[in-house]
Amino acid sequence: MDIGSTCPIYKCRCLTKLTQAGLNTSLALCFFQKLEEKKNQEKITKKQKMGCWSAENATKAFLKTMNMGKRATEPNGAEFISALAAGNNVQLMVVACANVADSTTLALVAAAQQTGGRVICILNGVEELYLSKMALGTNSSHLEFVVANAQSLNMLLPNYYKDADFIAVDCNIQKHEEILESLRKHRREKNTIVLGYNAFCKESWRSSPLRTQLLPIGEGLLLTRIGAKAKKVTAQGMENRGHWIVKVDKCTGEEHVYRVKSPRRRVVEA
Repeated sequence: MDIGSTCPIYKCRCLTKLTQAGLNTSLALCFFQKLEEKKNQEKITKKQKMGCWSAENATKAFLKTMNMGKRATEPNGAEFISALAAGNNVQLMVVACANVADSTTLALVAAAQQTGGRVICILNGVEELYLSKMALGTNSSHLEFVVANAQSLNMLLPNYYKDADFIAVDCNIQKHEEILESLRKHRREKNTIVLGYNAFCKESWRSSPLRTQLLPIGEGLLLTRIGAKAKKVTAQGMENRGHWIVKVDKCTGEEHVYRVKSPRRRVVEA
């Protein structure tokens, strides 16, 4: 009997078998409630781990990026980007490239392989797409490619990728400052790390609209974090997890167990 199943119907059948075997109904209900609380706690723990820094993920992604790229005398910005993304356990990464996909894209692939996340690579045209696949080789199979011109990025990134938790923008893209500004203005579904790379090429660090930190790594990195806008929920809007009820059939004497969820109430946003 798989008592760990989350199916309510299956739980009811298990309860019926347990009560038929002589186990008190109240004890059986208590057992399943404890089991459900344990599963909920495991989910909370998993979310907490995703929101915490993982030195192990960062180290493995850093080393993997070094092995994937060309050998250099010392690590460059790609290794740092990979470690940053993997260490924060990001699940959806978006990179907007000015030309052909470069070492930054490769770094995010290494991070995604470590965290089990996804990488979306936005390119300027079909030619760049073809050349990127040629340059990345087998690593291109780990990417989801999107073709969009630079003018549409300030609408595409904030609206279609609200749930992205890591966004990298090449500062060689025309009007990249407006793209960074659009990310700040729109509501984010979750906390998002925003990274501008190749910052030294156009002195973007002098005119960035975001409160960024300039890191003198590689060709220059502009780093900031945009927090998700929280929702305010009233006391009436809090949802009850539900409760178990027992009904006895007066004709047959059988006990039927149901789990009832409280109806959802209105949630007031800020």
